[in-house]
Amino acid sequence: MAASILRSFFSPALRQSLTATAPSSSISPISRLLQSQSSSPSSILSPFRAAAAFSTTPAPQATLNQVLRGIRKGKRARHAVSPALSNTHCPALKGVCLRVGVVRPKKPNSGERKTARVKLSSGAVVTAYIPGEGHNIQQHSVVLVRGGRAQDCPGVRYHLVRGALDLGGVASRTTSRSKYGTKKPKKATVG
Repeated sequence: MAASILRSFFSPALRQSLTATAPSSSISPISRLLQSQSSSPSSILSPFRAAAAFSTTPAPQATLNQVLRGIRKGKRARHAVSPALSNTHCPALKGVCLRVGVVRPKKPNSGERKTARVKLSSGAVVTAYIPGEGHNIQQHSVVLVRGGRAQDCPGVRYHLVRGALDLGGVASRTTSRSKYGTKKPKKATVG
């Protein structure tokens, strides 16, 4: 800020205005500046306006020539969570179980997550998670595979649908039954 005030003292326009108003005399340059600026209040603020170097206006958009030259960079496409299903644009695919096994989850979880290696009708072979407690599938079982990864199992990007085809629903399930293919239990009739 001090630099901009000093610049205004030594600007050629100010020198001309000072020499025009008062010929060379014993008046100091600072008092000449104050005399010249007392006449117009807007000129007092001019050094402070020059100090503002930032702007709130957004950066200019690319011109047509720049766009034609290819200056814009497209956004990177997001990778699919379940690529074998996104390539076919299907919500779920039928598949045949090749192998049923368990996977140890990554830290800090522990346990045994039930998984199945499934060959889909599209020809892709994927690892799918079997949700819920217990299951009845084995090799050569026909299952329905949907998207959705198992968060603590690396490389498992698919889920099997419970209660569809050969995979039965979870027995004695009372909450979230629609996710696990369980019917509503019938109430006992008194009579």
